[in-house]
Amino acid sequence: MRTGIATVCLSGTLREKMQACAVAGFDGIEIFEQDLVTSPLSPEDVRKLAADLGLTLDLYQPFRDFDSVPEDLLAANLRRADAKFRLMSRLGMDTMLLCSNVGTATIDDDELRTAQLARLADLAGEHGVRVAYEALAWGKYVNDYEHAHRLVDLVDHPNLGTCLDSFHILSRDWDTAPIGGFNADKIFFVQVADAPKLSMDVLSWSRHYRVFPGEGQFDLAKFMGHVVRAGYSGPVSLEVFNDVFRQADVDRTAVDAMRSLIWLEEQSARWLEANPAPAAAGATGGVAPAGARRRYPMELATLPRVAEPAGFNFAEVRAGDTAGLETLLGQLGFAFDGRHRTKNVQLWTMGHARLIINEEPAASGGVSGGAAAGAPGQRTAADAPISAAISAVGFDVDSPVVAAARAQQLKAPAVPRKSQANEEVFQGFAAPDSTEIFLCQGTPDGIPAWVGEFGEPGVSAQALPRDASGAGAVIDHVNLAQPWQHFDEAVLFYTSALALEPQPYAEVASPSGLVRSQVMLTQDRGVRLVLNLAPLLQQEAAGTSGAGGSGTGHRRTYQEHVAFAVDDLVATARAARDRGLDFLQIPANYYEDLDARFALDPQFLATLRELNLLYDRDADGEFLHFYTATVGSVFFEMVERRGAYDGYGAPNAPVRHAVQYDHLHQLTRSS
Repeated sequence: MRTGIATVCLSGTLREKMQACAVAGFDGIEIFEQDLVTSPLSPEDVRKLAADLGLTLDLYQPFRDFDSVPEDLLAANLRRADAKFRLMSRLGMDTMLLCSNVGTATIDDDELRTAQLARLADLAGEHGVRVAYEALAWGKYVNDYEHAHRLVDLVDHPNLGTCLDSFHILSRDWDTAPIGGFNADKIFFVQVADAPKLSMDVLSWSRHYRVFPGEGQFDLAKFMGHVVRAGYSGPVSLEVFNDVFRQADVDRTAVDAMRSLIWLEEQSARWLEANPAPAAAGATGGVAPAGARRRYPMELATLPRVAEPAGFNFAEVRAGDTAGLETLLGQLGFAFDGRHRTKNVQLWTMGHARLIINEEPAASGGVSGGAAAGAPGQRTAADAPISAAISAVGFDVDSPVVAAARAQQLKAPAVPRKSQANEEVFQGFAAPDSTEIFLCQGTPDGIPAWVGEFGEPGVSAQALPRDASGAGAVIDHVNLAQPWQHFDEAVLFYTSALALEPQPYAEVASPSGLVRSQVMLTQDRGVRLVLNLAPLLQQEAAGTSGAGGSGTGHRRTYQEHVAFAVDDLVATARAARDRGLDFLQIPANYYEDLDARFALDPQFLATLRELNLLYDRDADGEFLHFYTATVGSVFFEMVERRGAYDGYGAPNAPVRHAVQYDHLHQLTRSS
């Protein structure tokens, strides 16, 4: 599949955009007119730069408001088109995007439109240029791709075809099946964009909220499946208008964009496998068997197939000063299982839940082997001097090598573990927020081989004394805060690289703004990853231990946490209280409201209040949980799921945010 991207998708100058696209691996680009008009590069300079970078210039766009107009305006439009065709000749480009008229159309007459499009096609032919006619979803008279295609068929000119844009088609819920029957010679260009499902006018939706494939809710695999089935073999190009992308780092956005097309190519191939086309006229057999591979002019590459992770292997927290974390874990009931024999890291366990405390500098790493120096968004001591932060998450997978190969083909930067003789070799890569993701080989007994690298040689973690109350503990979920400009990138990353399934996102109120929360999980719920687009919590850093600040001015931190599930939360909470745990203090008003909503048994309600436990209930079961105080940017949550409860106590999230916010500002005032 030939890949492309419109320069309007990216931030920066035209030169910077072109360089980023080449580095990301795109085959070609669309030149958005404003990018050229505002550039100091001449058309000849752009042409040479593209050749030097190995990029083709696939589409010049947009040409607007041409058809459905009176003759005097048509003459002006043809003069304008002639100038653009001459410009395209200097650029070495042969295809222009023509949008259906929005602003100047006054005559609703297909016969007139056909005649006017024919005149444009004649002019294009004189310049050796093709025109790809696109039905804008908000076009005044032409807003349906099938209508545009009929007009192109009526003109029947070799220099006029259609442009199929997934947003304009799927935002209107048009059926994409007719595309499969189109004459491929008349499909001049294909643009793709995803989007969240929103209830708003389609123009605003298009101009501000498009995202890359896999980051929204459109069925793009089905759309592309019909395009491929039609016999189209030209570029598949991204056209994404998004306010965030146009402010974000151009190189990162280009890589994210390329990842989305790699993912879409694979998903489209799978859709075609699962939805075989009826046999062609005259063929025998009717419908091809499920899973059969039919050859099309567009070859779709696939990635190594991997199963979803079987569960969490470990979570890792990096800390400059570990005393607070060590105390906190001990109070929760975790057992200290020793230090690594060659790395400056500790292992703490409760049941099957394993937490690594990493004391290594940010560039050298812990059990996971270390951060990728210079990775985008890397949380280093230099740019985020906090006392603790989640640095890595390990997952059990069927084949770490195959899963790592898939991630690398999806443009994930590798993060190898630094290993010595007889130490586990981890396959790892950096997530968009630079959390290190490590793929681990599961074992029949559930005890990873690397556990033996801690403590005395030959002594396994299970041989050390442990608190019986946490025997069944597991990592329930990990909550990672995402930078605002890379949230959609993270959703696509975990979907494509780890086969996690995104759930509908929710928004939770907090004192500093709405928090967008996106759950990513496996079908069996063995892995639950929660991505939060949280507002930045600000505080004065000088002398404020609660946020790990060590300078002057304002520090900005994201809070995130690891949640551990236990069999008996009340017993766990009582034991933790007896060890001196500093619980997140829940206000009395919460328990009055809880009683009003659920009419709980008075003794049970008193227990919840006594232990600062939170509670939720739905038709499937109950959920009990409590939070610890925050160390650096990290806190912990202990949960108990009763029955088939599958949520995360969402009604309680505003309470947690408010208490944490108040505590943070108390620390600020006291400093």
